[in-house]
Amino acid sequence: MTTKTLTAQNKRTTVSSLNQLIDVVSQDVSSSNSSSTRKKYQVFVTGGIGPGVTSSLFQTIFDQDFSLQTANPMFDLTVGLFSGSSTVSVASTGEDSNGKILFSSKSIMMREKINIYRQYAQLLLGNADGQFTAPFGDTLANSKVDEAMFLSFKRLFSRDGIKRETFAMKFYQTGTLSYLNAGQPKRTTLNITSQTGSAIFTDVGSSTNLQKTEMGGDVGNIEDRSNTSRTVGNIFYKEGIVVFDLSKIISGSQHVSGVIGGMRSGIAYGIPDGKVGIGTEVEQKDATYIPSLLVSASIDDIVDHLSSCRFGSDSSVIATFQNETLINSTLFFCRAGPDEFNYSSNPTYTDSTGRINVIDLNQETTQKPFTFVTTVALHNARDEVMAVAKLSRPVEKNDEKDITFRVRLDF
Repeated sequence: MTTKTLTAQNKRTTVSSLNQLIDVVSQDVSSSNSSSTRKKYQVFVTGGIGPGVTSSLFQTIFDQDFSLQTANPMFDLTVGLFSGSSTVSVASTGEDSNGKILFSSKSIMMREKINIYRQYAQLLLGNADGQFTAPFGDTLANSKVDEAMFLSFKRLFSRDGIKRETFAMKFYQTGTLSYLNAGQPKRTTLNITSQTGSAIFTDVGSSTNLQKTEMGGDVGNIEDRSNTSRTVGNIFYKEGIVVFDLSKIISGSQHVSGVIGGMRSGIAYGIPDGKVGIGTEVEQKDATYIPSLLVSASIDDIVDHLSSCRFGSDSSVIATFQNETLINSTLFFCRAGPDEFNYSSNPTYTDSTGRINVIDLNQETTQKPFTFVTTVALHNARDEVMAVAKLSRPVEKNDEKDITFRVRLDF
Protein backbone atom coordinates (compact mmCIF):
# COMPACT_ATOMS: atom_id res chain seq x y z
CA MET A 1 0.00 0.00 0.00
CA THR A 2 1.31 3.43 -0.99
CA THR A 3 0.36 6.46 1.09
CA LYS A 4 0.85 10.20 0.90
CA THR A 5 0.35 12.88 3.56
CA LEU A 6 -2.25 15.55 2.74
CA THR A 7 -1.65 19.12 3.91
CA ALA A 8 -4.12 21.92 4.66
CA GLN A 9 -3.68 23.10 1.08
CA ASN A 10 -5.18 19.83 -0.11
CA LYS A 11 -8.39 20.34 1.91
CA ARG A 12 -11.40 22.60 1.33
CA THR A 13 -14.78 22.92 3.10
CA THR A 14 -17.97 24.10 1.40
CA VAL A 15 -21.68 24.47 2.20
CA SER A 16 -24.39 23.88 -0.39
CA SER A 17 -28.15 23.45 -0.22
CA LEU A 18 -30.62 20.94 -1.62
CA ASN A 19 -34.23 22.02 -2.17
CA GLN A 20 -37.29 19.78 -1.97
CA LEU A 21 -40.85 20.71 -2.95
CA ILE A 22 -43.45 20.03 -0.22
CA ASP A 23 -47.19 19.97 -0.94
CA VAL A 24 -49.95 19.76 1.67
CA VAL A 25 -53.23 18.28 0.45
CA SER A 26 -56.55 19.69 1.60
CA GLN A 27 -57.95 16.31 2.66
CA ASP A 28 -55.00 15.69 4.96
CA VAL A 29 -55.87 18.81 6.94
CA SER A 30 -59.65 18.42 6.96
CA SER A 31 -59.52 14.63 7.52
CA SER A 32 -62.65 14.38 5.41
CA ASN A 33 -61.48 11.12 3.87
CA SER A 34 -62.15 7.71 5.40
CA SER A 35 -58.84 7.59 7.26
CA SER A 36 -57.88 10.03 9.98
CA THR A 37 -54.88 12.21 9.12
CA ARG A 38 -55.41 14.77 11.89
CA LYS A 39 -54.46 13.61 15.37
CA LYS A 40 -55.69 15.03 18.67
CA TYR A 41 -54.01 14.83 22.05
CA GLN A 42 -56.65 15.29 24.74
CA VAL A 43 -54.45 16.38 27.60
CA PHE A 44 -56.69 19.16 28.96
CA VAL A 45 -59.67 18.30 31.18
CA THR A 46 -61.91 20.75 33.01
CA GLY A 47 -63.14 19.99 36.48
CA GLY A 48 -65.53 21.17 39.13
CA ILE A 49 -68.38 22.39 36.90
CA GLY A 50 -70.62 20.36 34.65
CA PRO A 51 -69.69 17.18 32.76
CA GLY A 52 -66.24 18.50 31.89
CA VAL A 53 -64.50 19.30 28.62
CA THR A 54 -61.46 17.55 27.17
CA SER A 55 -59.23 19.12 24.56
CA SER A 56 -55.82 19.11 22.94
CA LEU A 57 -53.38 21.98 23.11
CA PHE A 58 -52.57 21.40 19.42
CA GLN A 59 -53.36 18.95 16.63
CA THR A 60 -50.95 17.24 14.23
CA ILE A 61 -51.60 16.77 10.50
CA PHE A 62 -50.13 13.61 8.95
CA ASP A 63 -49.58 12.71 5.30
CA GLN A 64 -51.72 9.58 5.70
CA ASP A 65 -53.71 7.71 8.35
CA PHE A 66 -51.67 8.37 11.50
CA SER A 67 -52.38 4.85 12.80
CA LEU A 68 -50.12 3.48 10.05
CA GLN A 69 -46.42 3.05 10.77
CA THR A 70 -45.57 4.69 7.45
CA ALA A 71 -47.39 7.92 8.37
CA ASN A 72 -45.29 11.06 8.71
CA PRO A 73 -46.33 14.09 10.79
CA MET A 74 -46.27 17.21 8.59
CA PHE A 75 -47.11 20.07 10.92
CA ASP A 76 -48.81 21.06 14.17
CA LEU A 77 -51.75 23.46 14.18
CA THR A 78 -52.86 25.52 17.16
CA VAL A 79 -54.09 28.96 18.21
CA GLY A 80 -53.03 31.48 20.84
CA LEU A 81 -54.15 34.79 22.35
CA PHE A 82 -52.02 37.76 23.36
CA SER A 83 -52.60 38.50 27.05
CA GLY A 84 -53.05 42.22 26.43
CA SER A 85 -55.60 41.82 23.64
CA SER A 86 -59.20 42.99 23.75
CA THR A 87 -60.31 39.38 23.26
CA VAL A 88 -58.72 38.49 26.59
CA SER A 89 -59.90 41.63 28.36
CA VAL A 90 -63.58 41.17 27.43
CA ALA A 91 -63.52 37.65 28.86
CA SER A 92 -61.55 38.50 31.98
CA THR A 93 -63.25 39.24 35.30
CA GLY A 94 -60.09 40.59 36.92
CA GLU A 95 -57.07 39.18 38.71
CA ASP A 96 -56.58 37.44 42.02
CA SER A 97 -54.10 38.48 44.70
CA ASN A 98 -51.30 36.55 42.94
CA GLY A 99 -51.83 38.30 39.61
CA LYS A 100 -53.58 35.31 38.06
CA ILE A 101 -56.08 36.35 35.39
CA LEU A 102 -59.66 35.28 36.16
CA PHE A 103 -62.23 34.52 33.46
CA SER A 104 -65.97 34.12 33.09
CA SER A 105 -67.47 30.61 33.33
CA LYS A 106 -68.61 31.01 29.72
CA SER A 107 -64.98 31.00 28.58
CA ILE A 108 -62.71 28.00 28.38
CA MET A 109 -58.97 27.36 28.15
CA MET A 110 -58.16 31.07 28.16
CA ARG A 111 -54.97 30.63 30.16
CA GLU A 112 -53.87 27.79 27.85
CA LYS A 113 -54.48 29.99 24.81
CA ILE A 114 -52.44 32.78 26.40
CA ASN A 115 -49.64 30.40 27.37
CA ILE A 116 -49.42 28.99 23.84
CA TYR A 117 -48.96 32.52 22.48
CA ARG A 118 -46.32 33.18 25.14
CA GLN A 119 -44.52 29.95 24.28
CA TYR A 120 -44.19 30.91 20.62
CA ALA A 121 -43.20 34.46 21.56
CA GLN A 122 -40.42 33.11 23.77
CA LEU A 123 -39.21 30.72 21.06
CA LEU A 124 -39.33 33.13 18.12
CA LEU A 125 -39.05 36.59 19.68
CA GLY A 126 -36.94 35.72 22.71
CA ASN A 127 -39.51 37.31 25.02
CA ALA A 128 -42.58 35.51 26.37
CA ASP A 129 -44.29 38.88 26.88
CA GLY A 130 -43.53 39.98 23.33
CA GLN A 131 -46.17 40.41 20.65
CA PHE A 132 -46.10 39.36 17.01
CA THR A 133 -46.77 42.05 14.44
CA ALA A 134 -47.63 41.90 10.76
CA PRO A 135 -45.62 43.42 9.14
CA PHE A 136 -42.90 42.15 11.43
CA GLY A 137 -41.45 44.86 13.64
CA ASP A 138 -44.18 47.37 12.81
CA THR A 139 -45.36 49.50 15.75
CA LEU A 140 -48.78 50.51 14.42
CA ALA A 141 -51.77 49.32 16.44
CA ASN A 142 -53.43 47.54 13.50
CA SER A 143 -50.24 45.57 12.87
CA LYS A 144 -50.30 43.84 16.26
CA VAL A 145 -51.31 40.17 16.24
CA ASP A 146 -53.78 39.64 19.10
CA GLU A 147 -55.24 36.33 17.92
CA ALA A 148 -52.79 33.99 16.20
CA MET A 149 -52.90 30.73 14.29
CA PHE A 150 -49.60 28.83 14.42
CA LEU A 151 -48.38 26.30 11.84
CA SER A 152 -45.25 24.47 13.00
CA PHE A 153 -43.79 22.32 10.23
CA LYS A 154 -41.94 19.21 11.31
CA ARG A 155 -38.20 18.77 10.85
CA LEU A 156 -38.77 15.96 8.33
CA PHE A 157 -40.46 18.42 5.97
CA SER A 158 -38.88 21.77 6.80
CA ARG A 159 -35.37 20.23 7.15
CA ASP A 160 -32.86 23.06 7.75
CA GLY A 161 -35.43 25.72 6.94
CA ILE A 162 -38.02 26.93 4.44
CA LYS A 163 -36.65 28.55 1.30
CA ARG A 164 -37.56 32.20 0.96
CA GLU A 165 -40.31 33.23 -1.46
CA THR A 166 -41.61 29.67 -1.96
CA PHE A 167 -44.40 29.52 0.64
CA ALA A 168 -48.04 29.78 -0.42
CA MET A 169 -51.27 28.74 1.30
CA LYS A 170 -54.90 28.74 0.22
CA PHE A 171 -57.34 29.67 2.98
CA TYR A 172 -61.07 30.39 3.10
CA GLN A 173 -61.69 33.71 4.84
CA THR A 174 -65.47 33.42 5.11
CA GLY A 175 -67.67 30.60 6.38
CA THR A 176 -70.64 29.00 4.64
CA LEU A 177 -73.80 31.01 5.28
CA SER A 178 -77.04 29.37 6.36
CA TYR A 179 -80.27 30.35 8.09
CA LEU A 180 -80.56 29.38 11.74
CA ASN A 181 -84.32 29.92 11.65
CA ALA A 182 -86.69 31.43 9.15
CA GLY A 183 -86.72 35.21 9.30
CA GLN A 184 -83.38 35.40 11.11
CA PRO A 185 -80.15 36.69 9.55
CA LYS A 186 -77.77 34.26 7.95
CA ARG A 187 -74.98 32.85 10.07
CA THR A 188 -72.11 30.58 9.28
CA THR A 189 -72.09 27.04 10.63
CA LEU A 190 -69.04 25.70 12.43
CA ASN A 191 -69.01 22.29 10.76
CA ILE A 192 -69.83 23.19 7.13
CA THR A 193 -66.83 23.46 4.82
CA SER A 194 -66.33 26.86 3.21
CA GLN A 195 -66.77 26.92 -0.55
CA THR A 196 -66.18 30.58 -1.41
CA GLY A 197 -64.09 33.50 -0.24
CA SER A 198 -60.68 31.83 -0.54
CA ALA A 199 -57.44 33.79 -0.60
CA ILE A 200 -53.83 32.92 -1.38
CA PHE A 201 -51.27 33.99 1.22
CA THR A 202 -47.61 34.01 0.17
CA ASP A 203 -44.19 35.28 1.25
CA VAL A 204 -43.37 36.60 -2.23
CA GLY A 205 -41.13 39.64 -1.92
CA SER A 206 -39.83 38.66 1.51
CA SER A 207 -36.23 38.74 0.27
CA THR A 208 -36.39 42.51 -0.08
CA ASN A 209 -37.63 43.10 3.48
CA LEU A 210 -36.07 40.13 5.26
CA GLN A 211 -35.41 40.66 8.94
CA LYS A 212 -33.50 38.68 11.53
CA THR A 213 -34.18 37.86 15.15
CA GLU A 214 -31.73 36.53 17.67
CA MET A 215 -33.97 33.60 18.59
CA GLY A 216 -36.16 32.93 15.55
CA GLY A 217 -33.62 33.65 12.81
CA ASP A 218 -34.71 35.01 9.43
CA VAL A 219 -38.26 36.39 9.32
CA GLY A 220 -40.40 37.24 6.31
CA ASN A 221 -43.89 38.68 5.95
CA ILE A 222 -46.90 36.75 4.66
CA GLU A 223 -49.03 38.84 2.31
CA ASP A 224 -52.35 38.52 0.52
CA ARG A 225 -51.49 37.75 -3.10
CA SER A 226 -54.45 39.79 -4.37
CA ASN A 227 -53.41 42.78 -2.25
CA THR A 228 -49.72 42.75 -1.42
CA SER A 229 -50.08 45.81 0.79
CA ARG A 230 -52.08 43.67 3.23
CA THR A 231 -49.74 41.71 5.51
CA VAL A 232 -51.42 38.82 7.35
CA GLY A 233 -48.60 37.10 9.20
CA ASN A 234 -44.94 36.15 9.58
CA ILE A 235 -42.86 33.19 8.50
CA PHE A 236 -39.79 32.13 10.49
CA TYR A 237 -37.72 30.29 7.92
CA LYS A 238 -35.15 28.49 10.06
CA GLU A 239 -37.72 27.35 12.63
CA GLY A 240 -40.26 26.32 9.97
CA ILE A 241 -43.06 28.18 11.78
CA VAL A 242 -45.76 30.37 10.22
CA VAL A 243 -47.74 32.83 12.37
CA PHE A 244 -51.05 34.12 10.99
CA ASP A 245 -53.16 36.98 12.31
CA LEU A 246 -56.60 35.38 12.65
CA SER A 247 -58.33 38.76 12.60
CA LYS A 248 -56.93 39.30 9.08
CA ILE A 249 -57.27 35.86 7.51
CA ILE A 250 -60.87 35.21 8.62
CA SER A 251 -63.92 37.42 8.78
CA GLY A 252 -63.94 37.75 12.57
CA SER A 253 -67.16 39.75 12.75
CA GLN A 254 -69.10 37.11 10.81
CA HIS A 255 -71.93 35.60 12.85
CA VAL A 256 -71.52 31.92 13.65
CA SER A 257 -73.72 29.17 15.08
CA GLY A 258 -73.01 25.61 16.12
CA VAL A 259 -72.32 23.31 19.03
CA ILE A 260 -69.11 23.34 21.05
CA GLY A 261 -67.88 21.67 24.22
CA GLY A 262 -69.09 23.42 27.36
CA MET A 263 -69.16 23.14 31.12
CA ARG A 264 -72.94 23.51 31.19
CA SER A 265 -75.41 20.83 30.17
CA GLY A 266 -77.18 21.25 26.86
CA ILE A 267 -80.80 20.41 27.47
CA ALA A 268 -82.69 22.00 24.62
CA TYR A 269 -82.89 22.21 20.84
CA GLY A 270 -81.22 18.85 20.34
CA ILE A 271 -77.91 19.87 21.92
CA PRO A 272 -76.35 16.82 23.65
CA ASP A 273 -75.33 16.80 27.25
CA GLY A 274 -71.92 18.34 27.83
CA LYS A 275 -72.31 20.65 24.83
CA VAL A 276 -73.45 24.24 24.49
CA GLY A 277 -74.70 26.23 21.56
CA ILE A 278 -72.84 29.21 20.20
CA GLY A 279 -74.93 31.73 18.31
CA THR A 280 -78.03 29.57 18.79
CA GLU A 281 -81.32 30.23 20.55
CA VAL A 282 -79.89 28.51 23.62
CA GLU A 283 -77.35 31.29 24.05
CA GLN A 284 -79.68 34.04 22.87
CA LYS A 285 -76.83 36.05 21.41
CA ASP A 286 -75.21 36.86 18.10
CA ALA A 287 -71.91 35.05 18.40
CA THR A 288 -69.00 35.94 16.12
CA TYR A 289 -65.75 34.17 15.32
CA ILE A 290 -63.80 36.89 17.15
CA PRO A 291 -64.12 37.12 20.07
CA SER A 292 -67.03 34.73 20.77
CA LEU A 293 -65.64 31.50 19.31
CA LEU A 294 -62.08 32.15 20.44
CA VAL A 295 -63.27 32.73 23.99
CA SER A 296 -66.09 30.20 24.37
CA ALA A 297 -64.60 27.25 22.45
CA SER A 298 -61.83 24.89 23.43
CA ILE A 299 -58.66 24.72 21.36
CA ASP A 300 -59.90 21.50 19.80
CA ASP A 301 -63.19 23.16 18.78
CA ILE A 302 -61.34 26.09 17.21
CA VAL A 303 -58.77 23.93 15.42
CA ASP A 304 -61.52 21.55 14.26
CA HIS A 305 -63.31 24.45 12.62
CA LEU A 306 -60.18 25.89 11.02
CA SER A 307 -59.03 22.50 9.74
CA SER A 308 -62.32 21.11 8.50
CA CYS A 309 -63.83 24.32 7.09
CA ARG A 310 -61.09 26.75 6.12
CA PHE A 311 -58.73 24.51 4.12
CA GLY A 312 -61.32 22.80 1.92
CA SER A 313 -61.99 19.08 1.72
CA ASP A 314 -60.86 17.91 -1.74
CA SER A 315 -57.60 16.53 -3.11
CA SER A 316 -56.17 19.90 -4.14
CA VAL A 317 -52.97 21.37 -2.74
CA ILE A 318 -53.66 24.03 -0.10
CA ALA A 319 -50.09 24.76 1.00
CA THR A 320 -46.75 24.47 -0.70
CA PHE A 321 -43.15 25.47 -0.10
CA GLN A 322 -39.58 24.37 -0.76
CA ASN A 323 -37.40 23.32 2.11
CA GLU A 324 -33.64 23.61 2.34
CA THR A 325 -31.22 20.89 3.35
CA LEU A 326 -27.76 22.24 4.08
CA ILE A 327 -24.97 19.96 2.92
CA ASN A 328 -21.59 20.50 4.57
CA SER A 329 -18.83 19.09 2.40
CA THR A 330 -15.13 18.51 2.86
CA LEU A 331 -13.10 18.20 -0.34
CA PHE A 332 -9.78 16.36 -0.35
CA PHE A 333 -7.55 16.85 -3.39
CA CYS A 334 -5.37 13.74 -3.61
CA ARG A 335 -2.55 14.45 -6.08
CA ALA A 336 -0.49 11.71 -7.64
CA GLY A 337 2.60 13.24 -9.26
CA PRO A 338 4.47 11.73 -12.24
CA ASP A 339 6.81 9.73 -10.02
CA GLU A 340 4.16 8.60 -7.53
CA PHE A 341 1.83 5.59 -7.41
CA ASN A 342 3.29 3.99 -10.53
CA TYR A 343 4.01 0.72 -8.72
CA SER A 344 1.63 -1.75 -7.17
CA SER A 345 2.01 -3.54 -3.83
CA ASN A 346 0.23 -6.55 -5.29
CA PRO A 347 2.58 -9.61 -5.05
CA THR A 348 1.84 -10.53 -8.69
CA TYR A 349 3.27 -7.23 -9.88
CA THR A 350 6.84 -8.65 -9.68
CA ASP A 351 8.37 -12.03 -10.38
CA SER A 352 10.40 -14.22 -8.03
CA THR A 353 13.52 -12.15 -8.68
CA GLY A 354 11.79 -8.85 -7.90
CA ARG A 355 11.57 -7.71 -11.48
CA ILE A 356 8.33 -6.24 -12.80
CA ASN A 357 6.14 -8.62 -14.73
CA VAL A 358 5.68 -7.11 -18.19
CA ILE A 359 2.87 -7.66 -20.63
CA ASP A 360 5.10 -8.23 -23.64
CA LEU A 361 7.85 -10.82 -23.31
CA ASN A 362 11.50 -9.68 -23.40
CA GLN A 363 10.47 -6.03 -22.84
CA GLU A 364 11.63 -5.83 -19.23
CA THR A 365 14.23 -3.15 -19.93
CA THR A 366 12.06 -0.89 -22.11
CA GLN A 367 8.49 -1.19 -20.76
CA LYS A 368 7.67 1.42 -18.11
CA PRO A 369 5.78 0.56 -14.94
CA PHE A 370 2.15 1.62 -14.62
CA THR A 371 -0.85 0.92 -12.40
CA PHE A 372 -4.62 1.23 -12.48
CA VAL A 373 -6.03 3.27 -9.61
CA THR A 374 -9.33 1.88 -8.34
CA THR A 375 -9.54 3.11 -4.74
CA VAL A 376 -8.60 6.16 -2.68
CA ALA A 377 -8.54 5.68 1.11
CA LEU A 378 -8.32 8.45 3.68
CA HIS A 379 -6.39 7.69 6.88
CA ASN A 380 -6.10 9.46 10.19
CA ALA A 381 -2.86 10.27 12.01
CA ARG A 382 -2.74 6.72 13.40
CA ASP A 383 -2.93 5.33 9.86
CA GLU A 384 -6.47 4.05 10.45
CA VAL A 385 -8.78 4.05 7.43
CA MET A 386 -11.55 6.62 7.96
CA ALA A 387 -13.15 6.72 4.51
CA VAL A 388 -12.85 4.82 1.24
CA ALA A 389 -13.69 6.21 -2.19
CA LYS A 390 -14.22 3.82 -5.08
CA LEU A 391 -13.66 5.05 -8.62
CA SER A 392 -16.38 4.33 -11.16
CA ARG A 393 -13.71 2.84 -13.45
CA PRO A 394 -9.96 2.10 -13.14
CA VAL A 395 -7.69 5.02 -14.09
CA GLU A 396 -4.27 4.31 -15.56
CA LYS A 397 -1.33 5.95 -13.80
CA ASN A 398 2.24 6.11 -15.17
CA ASP A 399 5.25 8.42 -15.00
CA GLU A 400 3.88 10.61 -17.76
CA LYS A 401 0.68 11.51 -15.88
CA ASP A 402 -0.03 13.94 -13.06
CA ILE A 403 -3.48 13.07 -11.72
CA THR A 404 -5.52 14.69 -8.92
CA PHE A 405 -8.43 12.75 -7.43
CA ARG A 406 -11.05 14.85 -5.68
CA VAL A 407 -12.73 13.07 -2.77
CA ARG A 408 -15.90 14.68 -1.39
CA LEU A 409 -17.33 13.90 2.03
CA ASP A 410 -20.90 15.18 2.63
CA PHE A 411 -22.51 15.39 6.04
